[in-house]
Amino acid sequence: MSNPLPVTIIMIEDDLGHARLIEKNIRRAGISNQITHFENGTAAVEYLFAPERDPATHGPVLILLDLNLPDMSGTSILSRIKEDARLHRTPVVVLTTTDDKVEIQRCYDLGCNVYITKPVNYESFAEAIRQLGLFLSVIQLPETGG
Repeated sequence: MSNPLPVTIIMIEDDLGHARLIEKNIRRAGISNQITHFENGTAAVEYLFAPERDPATHGPVLILLDLNLPDMSGTSILSRIKEDARLHRTPVVVLTTTDDKVEIQRCYDLGCNVYITKPVNYESFAEAIRQLGLFLSVIQLPETGG
């Protein structure tokens, strides 16, 4: 078996304060993978769906997705990823302030792998992200392609 390509973390988060907090606490958990940050859904979708970004050749990605983006809904991005033949196995962690039960159910129905509500309190948020980092350090990702 060939050496697996490292997993790139794609963070789709428009709040720069949240993005910094997420990256800092993922790093604190010992995760050194590349983190590519997008502040809006349009840029993230263009990147993810570019033909040259095929995960089979560029390595797998794991997506951290905020639902409340300025230009499109996170659920529409989630839906597009899970309907795409190349990306449908991509793990998507929804990380958002929305704790509405209907929205949570909808995200799982669309294929999200984990749904985390961002705590309002800074320390709780930091702790939640550290725990996410520990989770990311132990999960196994599926083979890309097919």
